[in-house]
Amino acid sequence: MKSKSTHIFLLICASFIIYSISIYIKPLNIKEHNGFDKEKASNGRIVWQNYNCQSCHQLYGLGGYLGTDLTNIMSDPKKGEIVFKSILKYGTKQMPAFKLSETEMIYLIEFLKSVDASGKADPRNFKSDNFGMIKRK
Repeated sequence: MKSKSTHIFLLICASFIIYSISIYIKPLNIKEHNGFDKEKASNGRIVWQNYNCQSCHQLYGLGGYLGTDLTNIMSDPKKGEIVFKSILKYGTKQMPAFKLSETEMIYLIEFLKSVDASGKADPRNFKSDNFGMIKRK
């Protein structure tokens, strides 16, 4: 009996290790869409992670609450790419100015275009004011 449970435990451990390794080996899974470059979007995800954007901002309602949810910022008629670039470059009251290279900026925008194309954010009961702060409705 002990031998059988040991084999099951080892099988589960091996499966977990193989699955964990496969996550890091395979390329980033980004939905195909004509509005963005898949390779740049994959690199943009790395930029997002390197600058720890999720500590302040949300995607799909998950992440920090200091900044706005960026899930659909690229399709927002009041924001979009131009406003996003200027906020990144010059900052706001709460957000510091980031010194991203032009390549990093392009990659990050492509990543956010891919996120935008994948669906709508769940805004729940929050709203954003003119300074980019999240508040309860």
